[in-house]
Amino acid sequence: MTRVVLLGSSPGPNPPAHRPLLAALPGSPTVTGRLHGQLASLDPHPVTIVRADRARDHEGYPGTLVTTSDLAGDLRALADAVEDATESLLILPADSLIHDELIYQITKSKRGALALVAKEPRELREGLAGENGDADDNGEGDDDRVPIDEAEPEISDRLYEGLAVRARVGKSRVISVGSAFHAVTRPNAVLLGPLHLHHKHAATLAEAARELAGMAHLLGPEDDLAQLLVLCLVRRGVSVGVRGRRDLFFRRISGRQAADEAVAEMAGFDEDRARLNNAVKGADGFFTTYFVSTYSRFIARWAARRGLTPNQVTLISIFLGVAAAAGFATGTRAGSVAGAVLIYFAFVFDCVDGQVARYARKFGVLGAWLDATFDRFKEYVVFAGLAIGAAVAGQGDVWTLALVALAVQSVRHLLDFSYGAASRRKPPSLLPTLDLAVSADTALRQKLAERKLSRQTGVRGLLRMWSRAGRVRAVHWARKMIVFPIGERFAAIAITAAFFEPRITFLTLVIWGSIAAAYTLTGRLVRSLA
Repeated sequence: MTRVVLLGSSPGPNPPAHRPLLAALPGSPTVTGRLHGQLASLDPHPVTIVRADRARDHEGYPGTLVTTSDLAGDLRALADAVEDATESLLILPADSLIHDELIYQITKSKRGALALVAKEPRELREGLAGENGDADDNGEGDDDRVPIDEAEPEISDRLYEGLAVRARVGKSRVISVGSAFHAVTRPNAVLLGPLHLHHKHAATLAEAARELAGMAHLLGPEDDLAQLLVLCLVRRGVSVGVRGRRDLFFRRISGRQAADEAVAEMAGFDEDRARLNNAVKGADGFFTTYFVSTYSRFIARWAARRGLTPNQVTLISIFLGVAAAAGFATGTRAGSVAGAVLIYFAFVFDCVDGQVARYARKFGVLGAWLDATFDRFKEYVVFAGLAIGAAVAGQGDVWTLALVALAVQSVRHLLDFSYGAASRRKPPSLLPTLDLAVSADTALRQKLAERKLSRQTGVRGLLRMWSRAGRVRAVHWARKMIVFPIGERFAAIAITAAFFEPRITFLTLVIWGSIAAAYTLTGRLVRSLA
């Protein structure tokens, strides 16, 4: 479950006027009513924090209604609502018009904290050369006319989407957040409102929110409550990840006209296509990305719409894998070609089962176990089929090679699972902190610069260089392929078995698998020492 907190009294320049209706949507729901319906599966009893003079607009909805009188009260009420959380938190403005898929993607993030952001277009920023890229995770990289190291913190009065541009974001996280009191070095974004937070950070947020409540007299009417919460987290050293809306929709509604315009704009977005694209893993290997996922997602949607479950698709994949092994076991060229085709489609459906699960939101422990277990089963039964086929065709005894290939792959899986378990126990790297009573973020930026410098030497420096090399497309895909993921393994089996003898297939698996094991083990040893 997720604890949901709605901010019905978020200050800012455009507070919503009463209950804006979404007249163009079926049933003409209110913005708040639609949002409650969307969030019911996450938390049927959300907490709504609202000013007393706006409370009537939020009555009649499920959950707890907490009324306040000012910004300090908002912050204290938020602290009370989250401090004892034992589940993840989703905090967002009650005037949000948002796609269901965007809610899903935000709440399923693996980041400890994640905020939805919108970067201010470069042409709207003041004093930019307009020729260089985005900032890195230390807020550097926007090579403006004045180097960022020489720029002075500012309290920006620029607006973007009705919100004050008072946040500095890098490629993957929030660097600094400001307010009418807190100055930020070269702000470049707004925090739109939605914030997802792991419960381990709840107490930190509550404590910082109460401290900021005592400073509420220093804040301005344009300061947005959601942005202030991220300010609290960043100043406490919490790494707040960022994501944009991408191909999905989010707007905060300030009145009937804004509601009509937003609904018309939202109609131009294909939410189902975004959901389908999200069903495909973003970190797949080269073969999977270019030779499977280009069309497997459409098979997944077809299967989901006809009621097929992920487990049923897994069974199809298993059947095709066993049939491929039977084809290889015939020892004939025709059988080998048929086996190659069948093992390819066994892998396709192995991808489809996960895509069906993500598209249809059908997850289960049994399904995850079946998928992981029978991936290995299909691979090893194919090994047996190839070895039997070699014996039938009189091509010699390749069982020893088959056992070596199986052993290499088993050792690799053992290393993968053990390293994954060890990595989960590793404490996260701490970010620098800065007291909320300090206005300028200069000290925070200096600490971040020192942290960056310390990570550029020794083993960490080596890892950083290797990570940057991955930005080159050829290097990126070479690194993906060298680890010999399952897509590449099944492709290697299919191609070599169709054109050569099983001995060549096993030699390919052993050699490439050994190289992959050596590469992976070296990388993990280096990371363990960093």
